[in-house]
Order: sequence, then structure tokens, then C-alpha cells
Amino acid sequence: MQVFTSRKTAIHYLAQNTEGKGENAPRVIWAHGWGKTHESFLPLLEPLKTRGNHILLDLPGFGQSPSPPDVWGTEDYADAIAGWMKEKNMAPAIWVGHSFGCRVGLQLAALHPECISALCLIAGAGLKKKRPPHKKLYFWLRIRLFKALRKLLPDGTIKNKTMAYFGSADYNASQGILRSIFIKTINEDLSTIAPSITCPVKLVYGLQDTETPPDFGKRFSALIPSSELFLLEGLDHYTVLTSGRHQTVKILSDLIKEQEVKLNRQEMVKTC
Repeated sequence: MQVFTSRKTAIHYLAQNTEGKGENAPRVIWAHGWGKTHESFLPLLEPLKTRGNHILLDLPGFGQSPSPPDVWGTEDYADAIAGWMKEKNMAPAIWVGHSFGCRVGLQLAALHPECISALCLIAGAGLKKKRPPHKKLYFWLRIRLFKALRKLLPDGTIKNKTMAYFGSADYNASQGILRSIFIKTINEDLSTIAPSITCPVKLVYGLQDTETPPDFGKRFSALIPSSELFLLEGLDHYTVLTSGRHQTVKILSDLIKEQEVKLNRQEMVKTC
């Protein structure tokens, strides 16, 4: 693992460079989901190792990277990555994200379009789930009760158990500042920035995904101008990276090939 520092935060990453390709090969930056590390992408990377120059991040707060110094939103994660890319004078990269990593990629493409040549969003998060009225009322009441109990209950075992009962698995697994970052993240709605993204975008969703349902893909596809949607039969939030990875790898391979063609054309123009 290598490391760089941006916005006073050390960010660790694994670099996988293709021998002989050099800087003219597409650069691919991988960003994992919440609670995961760069290792979640290793099954996808293996068949693509001979294509492009790969950087697999441990986003701040996960893996070997320490938590941010304060409560970051996904735009802060994007700013930190963009700051490093600009400092190193990197060419625009393909961003491959899963779930939380997609949120960061969307922010990067919207706020720092010069850093991103294309996006591949796998089980991308960042939208609010559409629920029927009775479900909306249920979750509204549940959230209000959660907030009230968090204020009223004294610190201790009973409060911790009560908060764990109401919280999701990701909420309960998050500690310290990461819990505040998690709350801030899930309250984001990226539908407002999605239409501003102009680079090519591949949207990959499993039809059995209940965490980021295929409806998210359909809505993002309608919001992002240059997007292409892939709905994968029989796959869920995590099997798109594991047992169903051959389908996801094919989509990624095609995207890398498209960017290779683009880079070759640019190189030909330079030499003419």
C-alpha cells in the first residue's frame, strides 16, 4: 500500500500498473462501499490487471486510511481526491465506485469534471428511496422517535442498546466521527448534481438489490445525460462484485476499451 496526504488526511491506496503501457494507458481509480476497503474490488481487478493503470483506494475512515479530521460530506471526499490528482497533474481517470464510492464519484464528476473521463457506478447510492405513503409515515415516526430517545436517554448501556435497535447495520458498525459522517451521507440527495455530469457513465445494478434498488439506476439514467444502464438478473448489492462479477467485468472492460480508443485518437492528433 502507498499513501498520499490531502486535506490533512492520509489516504492509502494500492497501485496496479500495467507494464509497458505507461501513462498513455487509461487510469482507473476504484472507490469501495461504506464499511469496506479496496479489497472488495480485487475479484473485479484480477481479469483487468493487464488493462490500464489501477489505483484502489482505502477511503478515509476505512481500511488503512484514518478517519477525516472532521465530519466530511461526500463532496469533501471528492475534494480530497481531486486535490491529490491535480497536485500530481494526473490525466482524467475512469472512476469505478460501489455504493458509497459512487456518491464520491458523482461529486467528483460534478465538482471537478477535469479529473474524470468516465464513471462506472456499481450499485450507486445517492438518491432517496421512493416509498408509499404508509411507509413514509412509518419511517418519519421512527426517525422522530429515534432522535427523541437519543436526546432524552442518559448515556449508558440502555441508550446504546436502544440506538442499536433503531440503527442500521452500517450505523451500528460506525464509531466516533464516522457515525456522524454516515448520518450526513445518508441524508444527501445527489439528484440535484446528477444532471450536471457530462462524462460517459455506466450504471450497473443488480435486479435483486434492496439496498440500492434498480429504481435508483433508472432514475440516475434519466438524470445523467450521457449514461447507459445495465440491470443484471439475479444479482444483489454485493454479488455484482463477487459471483456475478463476470458481467460487471465485461461492462468495465468495454468502458476501458472506449477510453483507450479516445486516448489513442488524442495521441494521433498530437503527432499530426
